[in-house]
Amino acid sequence: MLLGAKGHLKSLGALSMVATRVLVWGVCVWRVAIATVYFQEQFLDGERWRNRWVQSTNDSQFGHFRLSSGKFYGHKEKDKGLQTTQNGRFYAISARFKPFGNKGKTLVIQYTVKHEQKMDCGGGYIKVFPADIDQKNLSGKSQYYIMFGPDICGFDIKKVHVILHFKNQYHSNKKPIRCKVDGFTHLYTLILRPDLTYEVKIDGLTIESGSIEYDWNLTSLKKMEKSSAASKDWKQEEEHKSQDWEKHFLDASASKPSDWNSELDGDWQASVLQKPPYQVRSGTIFDNFLITDDEEYAENFGKATWGETKNPEREMDAIQAKEEMKKAQEEDEEELLMGKFNEKENKFRRSHRRDEL
Repeated sequence: MLLGAKGHLKSLGALSMVATRVLVWGVCVWRVAIATVYFQEQFLDGERWRNRWVQSTNDSQFGHFRLSSGKFYGHKEKDKGLQTTQNGRFYAISARFKPFGNKGKTLVIQYTVKHEQKMDCGGGYIKVFPADIDQKNLSGKSQYYIMFGPDICGFDIKKVHVILHFKNQYHSNKKPIRCKVDGFTHLYTLILRPDLTYEVKIDGLTIESGSIEYDWNLTSLKKMEKSSAASKDWKQEEEHKSQDWEKHFLDASASKPSDWNSELDGDWQASVLQKPPYQVRSGTIFDNFLITDDEEYAENFGKATWGETKNPEREMDAIQAKEEMKKAQEEDEEELLMGKFNEKENKFRRSHRRDEL
């Protein structure tokens, strides 16, 4: 996955992730025999995350990540994730997991993102790439299958991207899905089902759902799949593992997404990807990545991670806010007293000069 941060996480987002071989951490024990976990990352082993994640060297100006739980958190260790560290930079980092196909299965992509710097222009979306991606050469031109997550810029752009790839075309959900804009950690979940329905959740609550055919303007998809089932060419195409996602969910002619912003995304070209994620103000934290075929497992994983630390995080932020306010008041009072003292001293000096004259 590629973390996309505008600080979009390119990834991860703004930070990102790729089809890679990664050890699946046995954190959740529910439904282990049923759920298939393709990728899971919580950054619980300190700096060893660097053995799994690969920083792109495609551009020497790409920003770097560090492991951090931020200025406020619910749990200092559990809330540690990949944080952007440099202002005004693009970001490109990825991690591998074992390649898989989604035929006849639900696909759930889930992660948390936190803009504690109060993002004014940047993103926190992630991308899923083909298994043969060159991680060291990862860039905004690298082909991806799915892009998902929040994007914020000024007053106009506060949305959740859901972009799907098919036959060298990128198709964006036509419904406006609003993202969270505060400085707290939020849980983003995308569910794509084999019956061509989907669901987007934020913090465990459904904020959008519907038909993949209709909401991506792909009304001919089922007809295409039915008529192609007996086709020899279609059977041959199914043998190509890298096309699994495209075969089972998408089919449409090239078209410019309705929400495409030329200033942010560049000139539209059907065969070219967006620019690398960019972050005006750094500080975004990506954590708790999960790719699975089981909705219940994803829900329980979200509760065991974000669900356990969300309230303590807000409590710590409130305490810090009170302390900062108290400190500011004390400084104001000190300045006021110093001002009065200086005023008295100046009056004394002026009076002393008059006496000397």
